[in-house]
Amino acid sequence: MRGIGVSLLFVGALLTATGYGATFLLTEHFRSLGGSEIETGKVLAGAMVGTFIGVPLIGWVGARFGGARLAAIGAVLVTAGYLLLAGVASLSNTIVIAGFMVGCGWGMFYLAAPMAVSERVSDLDRGFWFTRFGAFQMAGIGGGPALALFLVDTLGLSTASLFRLLAFGCVCAAACLWAFELTTPRPAQPHPGSTGAPRNWVTSIVPLAGTRAIYPILMVGIGACVFTGMLTFQSSLARGSGLDASLYFTTYAAVVVVARFTLAPAINRADGNRMSVLLLILMSAGVLVYFAIGYGASVQVVSGILLGLGYGLVYTVIQTQVVNDAPEAHRTGALTWFVVSYFIGIFGFPAIGGWLIVHWGTQAFLVVVLVCALAELALALARNRSRASSAAVLNAPRA
Repeated sequence: MRGIGVSLLFVGALLTATGYGATFLLTEHFRSLGGSEIETGKVLAGAMVGTFIGVPLIGWVGARFGGARLAAIGAVLVTAGYLLLAGVASLSNTIVIAGFMVGCGWGMFYLAAPMAVSERVSDLDRGFWFTRFGAFQMAGIGGGPALALFLVDTLGLSTASLFRLLAFGCVCAAACLWAFELTTPRPAQPHPGSTGAPRNWVTSIVPLAGTRAIYPILMVGIGACVFTGMLTFQSSLARGSGLDASLYFTTYAAVVVVARFTLAPAINRADGNRMSVLLLILMSAGVLVYFAIGYGASVQVVSGILLGLGYGLVYTVIQTQVVNDAPEAHRTGALTWFVVSYFIGIFGFPAIGGWLIVHWGTQAFLVVVLVCALAELALALARNRSRASSAAVLNAPRA
């Protein structure tokens, strides 16, 4: 890949991810309509259901239609969801439908865009391009909320107008992704049915449950709860301390982008088992530090740095683990379940988190997020022990 095609892909990824990142401001929008974090949870629960449509759809038809085209369609669905949210004048079940569209669209993009990259690069270059693609995607996810807060708080833009602006950005993203498909053709596929997810990816969870691949599948879902908890409700967490949530978003986004370009190559060469534990310790520390938010903005910055380093880098480590730990016949199913688990956490946890904040307060919410972080760390340690035990059995002398 080279030339204008690569630029189109990266711009499309940045704009679509910015649209997804702005879901972290849903609570601000619903507060203006008399709602609360509970409405945010409802929208993201609808988004979770949407991903159950979008993710399998890509697995089934991706090889036939091409990843870039399907990613563009996903961006259009995100556009429709934001336009629906912008047009809602009162709280109703329409917000759940809007969430469904955003979730389905983001789920399609999340699988199809990396597929578009993978279709056009060699095995040797895949890590290089995935690292750079991921940096643009994470820049949108983390930087989008900071930009959105600037437009709302500093320039006085209403959240409804912001959503319309985001919808326009996602339309531009769709155009970029479709143009990428046209300007950077895919190499000929060996056989129409030789790629993509197998039709029985759902039942593959049964054999996977008996392998170490089940650990990263569970870990990514629990880790997603930590990520979405800290970012989706950052405005609610910062409000009580009089701090600016955009500082957290900006810090997180900057750390992730810099780390992806500078540290990711070294992490890829390191022992993934030990590295996953180290990164999850950093992520857990990022949540723990936030309990001292009353001490000021410096706590926000430290927490954002730790979360950016920990969560921002551990995803690719455990993604590699799920492939390596799965039997070869079930690797595509393992990756599909990995993504499904991620989306269950990303869009499912806010329904619980919103209820906790409204009924129990932010401190109780942070306790639950910290428990999730420690649970993922415990699973990483359990996986490593399981691996060590298996190695000991294989290396034991035979009578």
